Amino acid sequence: MKDARHKNIMFYLKGHWQLYVLLLIPLAFALLFKYGSMFGLVIAFKDYKIVKGFWDSQWVGFDVFKKVFGMRDFSLAVRNTLLLNSLTLIVGFPMPIILALLLNEIKNKYYKKVTQTLLYLPHFLSFVIIGAIAYQIFGLNSGIVNNLIENAGGTRIPFLQKDTQWLITYVLITVWQSMGWGTIVYLAAITSVNPELYEAATVDGANRFRKIWHITLPGIKATVITLLIMNLGKIMSGSFESVFALRNVATTKYTTTIPILIYQLGITGGKFSESTAIGLFQSVIALILVLAADWIAKRLGEEGLI
Repeated sequence: MKDARHKNIMFYLKGHWQLYVLLLIPLAFALLFKYGSMFGLVIAFKDYKIVKGFWDSQWVGFDVFKKVFGMRDFSLAVRNTLLLNSLTLIVGFPMPIILALLLNEIKNKYYKKVTQTLLYLPHFLSFVIIGAIAYQIFGLNSGIVNNLIENAGGTRIPFLQKDTQWLITYVLITVWQSMGWGTIVYLAAITSVNPELYEAATVDGANRFRKIWHITLPGIKATVITLLIMNLGKIMSGSFESVFALRNVATTKYTTTIPILIYQLGITGGKFSESTAIGLFQSVIALILVLAADWIAKRLGEEGLI
């Protein structure tokens, strides 16, 4: 049995050796940059000093984590990260589904393609660019929107200069930037739904809404759950670029998130042990959330991811 299995493996190696050689390149990349960098996690358990290096720095166990968990900024960062990402998930997750359903009903293929392109373009823009555009549009003193409001006889609104208004503006801008990607994914999933089901529903007298509710949505249920699991895995990470590009000195209540705190401690503060400990905590929580979401998906009857 072992000899037959060995011959089978050698047969595939000889017949497809070119593919296995090509596979070595991405495999080496993953091992070096994805797994090799995990060696640096040992910093979280040491009083790391650059001059001493990994091996000679003093081992302190979980003392760094105790120090980090006692920081006021840490609890603030966890709260803000959960708040921003939860609001973005609640507001942003249904939007691609709604847009995909609407686009799927458009019969004019040219109008449909143009609309898809316009929705998808923000996904390719760096948040540095989006942040600059946001301040040009929603700025208090010179923003286009506030200029129009003032010219119409209204009062200028501090979209990005007050904490509550900043929070609302941030969520809306983040949703706008990311919803195009999800829309394309859901549109691709909708194309896999059997068209004969729609024909049968038409014969039975079902209107568009009933077709969407009873055929389209159940047909893309697996895709919806898959993307939900992926988004839940990001709920503790958030985006460094989006917050950093839109934050300012006037709004500090919600702008201290976990990625921002890691940047402030590690890059600007030189506290590498503390920043690594926070990053490790963040990754562990994200993994737990993904596993929990996958378990729930399996309990609901889906196949799950893991």
